[in-house]
Amino acid sequence: MKGLILYTSKYGSTERYAQWLSQDTGFALARTSDADINTVLQYDTIVLGGCVHASSIGGISFLKRHIDTLRGKRILVFCCAASPYEESTFRVLVEHNLAGKLQGIPCFFCRGAFDMKLMSFGDRTLCRMLRKAVAKKDPKDLEPWESALISVGEDEAADWTDRSYLEPILQELTKGS
Repeated sequence: MKGLILYTSKYGSTERYAQWLSQDTGFALARTSDADINTVLQYDTIVLGGCVHASSIGGISFLKRHIDTLRGKRILVFCCAASPYEESTFRVLVEHNLAGKLQGIPCFFCRGAFDMKLMSFGDRTLCRMLRKAVAKKDPKDLEPWESALISVGEDEAADWTDRSYLEPILQELTKGS
C-alpha cells in the first residue's frame, strides 16, 4: 500500500503525529499547503491530519477542493486539539467538517498540546478572554474543553501528545490490506 500523510499544523502537535504515523507506516509526508494534487494522486491511501481551530479541521479545504479527483482513493482524517476527547463534541466536529461529499470518511482524534507562549497574538488574546470568562463559572459546570483551558497556567505549557492516539488509525489502515 502506497500512502501519503498530508498535515496542517499550527503549533506542532499535528506535525508530530504526522511524523510518528509516517514512521509507523512508511508513508510519505507532506504539508497540505505544499501538496500538489497530481502528486497526491500517485498514492493509494491519503491520511489528512489537521489541527482543530475555531471548529474547523486544518486542511479539510484541500479534501473539499479535490474530493471528486480523489474518488477511489482510501482517505482517512485525524484531527488534533488541546481539549480532551469528548464524544458529543467530536461528533459535532466531524459532522461540521466531513459533510456532503466528505461524509463517511473515517476521522480520528489525537490530543495535542497547549502553550500560550507559542501562540500568535490573536490566539493568545482569544485564549485570555476565554479563560477570564470560564474562570467566572462554577467548576462543576465546566465543559471538558473549558476545564482543559484553565487547567494550564498562562505561563505554563502542557503536552498531551501520545503515540497511543495513533493506534485506532493504524488499525483502520490495516483493515482490508
